[in-house]
Amino acid sequence: MYEFAVTPAVTQLRRPGVIITEVARGSLGEELELEPNDRIVKVNGRPVRDYLDFRFQTAGETELVFQVKKANGETHEIEFDRDESEDLGLMFEQIVPRQCANECLFCFCKGNPDDARPSLFVRDEDIRLSFLYGNYTTLSSITEDEMKRIIEQRLSPQYVSVHATDLKTRAYLLGVDEARADISQKLERLLAADIEIHAQIVLCPEINDGTILEQTLRDLAAHYPKIVSTAIVPVALTRYNTDERLSRVTPEFCRRTITQVENLQDEFRTTLGVTFAFLGDEIYLKAGAEIPTREHYGNYPQIEDGVGMIRSFLEQFQTVFDSAATKDRRTEAVDLARQFFKNVRTRPEARVPARLEGATTTLDFPSGRLFGTILTGEMFAPILTEQIERFNRMSGSALTVVAVPNTYFGGDVSVAGLLSGRDLLAVSGSVVGDFVIIPRVTIKSDEPIFIDGMSYEEVKSGFPVPVFDLDTDGLIKLLQN
Repeated sequence: MYEFAVTPAVTQLRRPGVIITEVARGSLGEELELEPNDRIVKVNGRPVRDYLDFRFQTAGETELVFQVKKANGETHEIEFDRDESEDLGLMFEQIVPRQCANECLFCFCKGNPDDARPSLFVRDEDIRLSFLYGNYTTLSSITEDEMKRIIEQRLSPQYVSVHATDLKTRAYLLGVDEARADISQKLERLLAADIEIHAQIVLCPEINDGTILEQTLRDLAAHYPKIVSTAIVPVALTRYNTDERLSRVTPEFCRRTITQVENLQDEFRTTLGVTFAFLGDEIYLKAGAEIPTREHYGNYPQIEDGVGMIRSFLEQFQTVFDSAATKDRRTEAVDLARQFFKNVRTRPEARVPARLEGATTTLDFPSGRLFGTILTGEMFAPILTEQIERFNRMSGSALTVVAVPNTYFGGDVSVAGLLSGRDLLAVSGSVVGDFVIIPRVTIKSDEPIFIDGMSYEEVKSGFPVPVFDLDTDGLIKLLQN
């Protein structure tokens, strides 16, 4: 997950222009004597609010005039020509997110521990981040300028948290009055301008399930294909959520929801030709139900919302077994292991087991066998365990999967991405083998810290063997050859 600065958005809005953070060597930007901390205020006389504005206003333009405010306060005008495809070689400051003004019952920020990182308390409601990263907005407080910007700059698709098309229910969930909760005209305006929408429903038992859920899905499906898809994900309550209006998601609730939504999915596939409404993976896992097939998910329109991640993983993992039939595992395992241990981060002061000594130069992995431990969240552990046991039987390896309980958040939280440093350390005594692999998603994208603020170095020093952080691709590459 990408994290953003926590400076209040109003601070950013009061400053004209966008700040350059990096100028590539040999680029046109360097030739124009642009420097880090320069602020581009206008392009061809038009104000620049952020790098999206800059990209929009420079796209396809060959004759450009920049108004630039230097770090010393001086303002310069730079006039130049460029080839249409010529890159300026500029990097810009991150967008500071516009803050959400809703009081959603289920807002995850309300379930944070008091000592959580400040960025975890940022409730963004920003159409720019929706376009760039798939962040969801409710559109409940979007301004006229923002509406015009979406349409003018073609910020499509937009990801919208609808939750319920029944207005009373939506207002109740968002904690706002009905007038503000009503986004029907805004949606119609965006759809009329051919802005694609991906909708989200955070499903809260006894609030927006049952007949409300069916009505919502039918209302949204009526706008297909401009409303491209709808994700239905269960509310996740931590041990800090104390609002009595919220009920926990049970296996029985999940089974009931699957039955209801499957009937609608069958109908949509007949009338629309697509599944349209997708249940989050957690619903299937909690229900003990089978994960749908690859065809069910189409092009995985909302995989970042936890919809289809398990099926995608299983499809990727199958390549491990497919490649085993045609490749010499011993030679490939040695080559890959050398590359793996050369590129991943490891704790230099740790005593590397004898069989891994000199991993970057010489390595003896008999028949490609691996001996180590893989840590993951409790929700994903059964799926990963099944696949790793298949791999062990095929390769003669001895890899162990350990499910890590989430004690930092507690409650229903069991996904790998929300494991804290202290959660990982709590299972260090269960580690066996020559190394331990942790999910890369547990580490902040732009800083080596975990969700509870523990540093990567602290966590690595708490394990008796080297620690490696891998994403799905990295794990599969390790096993595949």
